[in-house]
Amino acid sequence: MKKIFLFLILGSLLITGCSIRKKDASEEFSKKIEKASSYYVEGSMDIINNEDTYTYDVKVSYQKDNNYRVELTNISNNHKQVILRNSDGVYVVTPSLNKSFKFQSDWPHNNSQVYLLGSLVEDLNNDENKKVEETKDGYTLTSVVNYPNNKKLVKQKIMLDKNYDVKEVNVLDDSDNVQIKMVFNKIDLKSEFDDSYFKLSELIKEDTREENTNDNTNTNENTNNNENTGTNENKNTNGNENTNENTNTNESEKTESSATIDDIIYPMYLPTNTFLEGQEKINTDDGQRLILTFGGDSPFTLIEETVSYEEEHVIIPTFGELTHLSDTVGIVNDNSVNWFSNGVEYFVVSEKMSTDELLEVARSISVLPVSK
Repeated sequence: MKKIFLFLILGSLLITGCSIRKKDASEEFSKKIEKASSYYVEGSMDIINNEDTYTYDVKVSYQKDNNYRVELTNISNNHKQVILRNSDGVYVVTPSLNKSFKFQSDWPHNNSQVYLLGSLVEDLNNDENKKVEETKDGYTLTSVVNYPNNKKLVKQKIMLDKNYDVKEVNVLDDSDNVQIKMVFNKIDLKSEFDDSYFKLSELIKEDTREENTNDNTNTNENTNNNENTGTNENKNTNGNENTNENTNTNESEKTESSATIDDIIYPMYLPTNTFLEGQEKINTDDGQRLILTFGGDSPFTLIEETVSYEEEHVIIPTFGELTHLSDTVGIVNDNSVNWFSNGVEYFVVSEKMSTDELLEVARSISVLPVSK
């Protein structure tokens, strides 16, 4: 009888010990992140939309007092957007257009963010039923998530190593299919940033310097190519130099001022008893605007319009919330969704459809359009 009693005590201690270890994995990770007054992260994020996968290079900078700078570059078309939060508000900056949208928003605290360490901690702290599993390489933490603009995302698995550093996060639907995958390649919890690093003006300057560097690189490459040309070819090139430069300049200006939408992009999803009612193409100062009108039980309008680079940076006050739309960051309102992709601005609006239906239409417009 004593042996049985002793066996029961030892078994109880072993079970309690395992529970403590599992609890510590979540707590240690949370303590580690909450202790950091700043951090810098690099990684790769995949967003799965039906059969398509969109991959982003991600760089995240954080400093206490709610300073965030998230750089997202879509590797398929090199489209870069920056989400910036500082004491002035929240901005979505699109360097390719030299344009920013300014929000008064609770971002990033109003929903889960797979690439923000603090958001992962918030999700864990908010889930009383989170699960912790010890694995060969570390730990796996499973918690519910909060994606109000994408309700099919229900939970996430956070993979930690033995030192409680996050290596990967998978966001899953209710069938355990991975919809978002974030791989962390670099994490620095002792990063230091200049006072101006989280200012919009500094970000604009950096983008301008980067653009000038790229332009100079292209110029040097062209110069080197001309230097390698034979003597006779150099004479001919110099003889035609002014004519060729003028021709190229005119062609460039003509292309920029007459940008067109070659392929009409139709949504792959339509609500029940909803159909294309009409379409109209209008010439604008920046190129073209296409208006698609859908009628039926859930009427809505889809606008596709070419956009061009602004000579001076433009800040547009905006109402709404941020959301990821596969290949870009979108702006969501009660009756509209707005986003940029591959030199085209998209706008879906309806007075009758719900926000969920509008987003489903927007996410179904996932084919990169061909514009020139």
